[in-house]
Amino acid sequence: MYRIAVCDDEQADASYVARFIKKWASDHAVMMYVEEFSSAEAFLFRYEEDRTFDLLFLDIEMKTNCMDKKCMNGIELAAKLRERDHTIQIVFVTGYMDYIAEGYDVEALHYLLKPVTEERLGGVLERAVQRVKDREKELCLQISEGIVRIPVSEIRYLEVQRNYVTIHGVETYTVKKTLGELERELDESFFRTGRSYLVNLRFVKKITKSQVVLKDGMQVPLSRGLYDEINRAMIQYF
Repeated sequence: MYRIAVCDDEQADASYVARFIKKWASDHAVMMYVEEFSSAEAFLFRYEEDRTFDLLFLDIEMKTNCMDKKCMNGIELAAKLRERDHTIQIVFVTGYMDYIAEGYDVEALHYLLKPVTEERLGGVLERAVQRVKDREKELCLQISEGIVRIPVSEIRYLEVQRNYVTIHGVETYTVKKTLGELERELDESFFRTGRSYLVNLRFVKKITKSQVVLKDGMQVPLSRGLYDEINRAMIQYF
């Protein structure tokens, strides 16, 4: 069961998107539960009670119809969500393309331009379902204390140290394996920046010609000739 939220202050637009989602789910025999919200505040209130939503379709310009200056627009809601949750997938639904940079900052999965078409929505749902499956992947490691399972989505980067590889996630583990062996167990979000490093694109903040800067400030060397390739990978992934 995938839990989907549609947040739009225009009831007709919200119902339109929700109807397409339910039709796609029925056509593909996928179980999806869809809830509609008329404001950022309404969704945030629900989210505080239940954080198990997998995907949020979020209108950006909601604030334009709000009489209260304190009302949040879609970008503000997305930023607030990302302060505490990096797993919920966010799809911006908008009539404009002026927010690409902000969408990158909050790790938006995709932009859908209004009016939303069934074909484009279907493509986004296919990517979202695959992302949820990837998020559930785990890396199973044999360490001295026994076996440890690490959610792949929590791994920031991996680095080679002589004959060992160190996996940097919520905790750090070092195993006697090759980087290639571990790479085959990961998902599409990982990029090899050279012979000694794999980085998780989910955690990339900045890319220069010589290094990849992660959100925690870690600077990973980037081999010559890979700058364009990693940028293409970022565009394709997000």
